[in-house]
Amino acid sequence: MTIRPPGQKNLTIIGATGMVGGYALRYALDHPAVDRVTAIGRRRLGISNPKFAEILHLDFADCSALAAPLGGQDAAVFCLGAYTGVVSDSELRKVTVDYTMEFARVFYTASPTAAFSFLSGSGADPTGRSRLAFARYKGEAEKALRELGFSHLYIFRPGYIYPVKPRTEPNFGYRVLRSIYPAFRMLFPNQAIRADDLAQAMVDIAISANGEPASLILENRDIQARV
Repeated sequence: MTIRPPGQKNLTIIGATGMVGGYALRYALDHPAVDRVTAIGRRRLGISNPKFAEILHLDFADCSALAAPLGGQDAAVFCLGAYTGVVSDSELRKVTVDYTMEFARVFYTASPTAAFSFLSGSGADPTGRSRLAFARYKGEAEKALRELGFSHLYIFRPGYIYPVKPRTEPNFGYRVLRSIYPAFRMLFPNQAIRADDLAQAMVDIAISANGEPASLILENRDIQARV
């Protein structure tokens, strides 16, 4: 049996093949307070690191097979998601709500004292009244997570997430935002954040959780204040 150094944490990252999840993984692997990072996803990452473990899981509609490997975790950073307009409405809800809650249910059962950082979005509406599907579904996921019982739940609601490194943007709107980002950030400083800064905040708060139960909703300006 491997003995963990005192004070170090085991962290699970979901969505590490994505933009924010990828930064979260790299940051966690370099973090001195993290002993082990487990990435769960549908594609291999091709990373070799003594702190790194990888679990391939193809169907997030059923995470029951993950119950055993998710035991003994201290925190999870959940970044799995889909872009509005890139997938159908039914697929958007399935990824945003169903996949989130299926994983969270299994994770909570396996590691009930662990912290959970969830990547939501600005405008998320737990009341379900928003006309925007993204806002309704993120709000629905937030509400369900709060009801699940995590002692330390951190809901992140960033505005526009700046990719930092060039990538193929998912749609025209993102291409425009990337091109005008310097001006957009200057005019609306509380409506944008760098992807690497967001990832860092999600990891830091999850692995530092201890003591009294805490449930926080962090809007864009709250996230910026942590980096």
